Amino acid sequence: MGSKSKIDEESLVDNHYGAIAAKAVKLLPRELAPSAKAVGEFEAKFGLTWSSALDAGLVYNAKEACGKLGVDGAGLDKKWSDLKRGVDLVKFGGGFYCGKIGEIFVINGFYMAMRGKFCAPGASIYYYLVEWPTNALSWADFRGKVLGATNPLEAAAGSLRALVYYEWHELGLEFEPNTGDNGVHASASPFEACAERCNWLKATPATDHFGKAMLALGIPEPKIRAWFDDPQVPIDAQGATASLFDTLEDTNADKCLEKAKFLSDLVA
Repeated sequence: MGSKSKIDEESLVDNHYGAIAAKAVKLLPRELAPSAKAVGEFEAKFGLTWSSALDAGLVYNAKEACGKLGVDGAGLDKKWSDLKRGVDLVKFGGGFYCGKIGEIFVINGFYMAMRGKFCAPGASIYYYLVEWPTNALSWADFRGKVLGATNPLEAAAGSLRALVYYEWHELGLEFEPNTGDNGVHASASPFEACAERCNWLKATPATDHFGKAMLALGIPEPKIRAWFDDPQVPIDAQGATASLFDTLEDTNADKCLEKAKFLSDLVA
């Protein structure tokens, strides 16, 4: 079990959400690097350039925005929830959103409320370390059939998220589960499982089973740790790039190792 104080003090939830959290609480707006397409969409939607908004001091990360607007995470989330995609909310990329609240622009304004659920007084998480033979259950089926869809209403019958959804009263939950609060999280790949064990359980690539397997293939530990932040990585010899996590998602351990080695060798 992880307690509220430990989760907060050690930034465990911020590490867990990686780039999403970094854009909301760690990086200043000038440190962000939206794509040319995203910058173009920002200008088309709001009538000023991204650089002009930065120069005018109009862009805030979520943590800064709470101070600017005089609200807490829940208050910011309430304002953020009123935004509409394509009207006053622009998606810059995966887990990277910019919304206009009043006269300012806020990055990932949803995050502070999400973080607060983990860091509120009395909050805690319970975790399980599980393993199984690949020939008995694929990673994709583990997520799709054992865990269930992100939207619990769409989760497969008998899955954990379906169970939580249909029995939330009996389980003593305060509200009906939804896509954001669906009761259970599970790693999306063997690599993400390694990253999450290193964060929450203080494992290292040298002590984690999957981490040791990557090291044995010649993937350097600094690269493995850099990958924990889900960077955009080259995925072919032509220079196409994609999210590291997305590239390895739902792969079984052997295929995940094979892909990880291939990606590592593309950039020596």
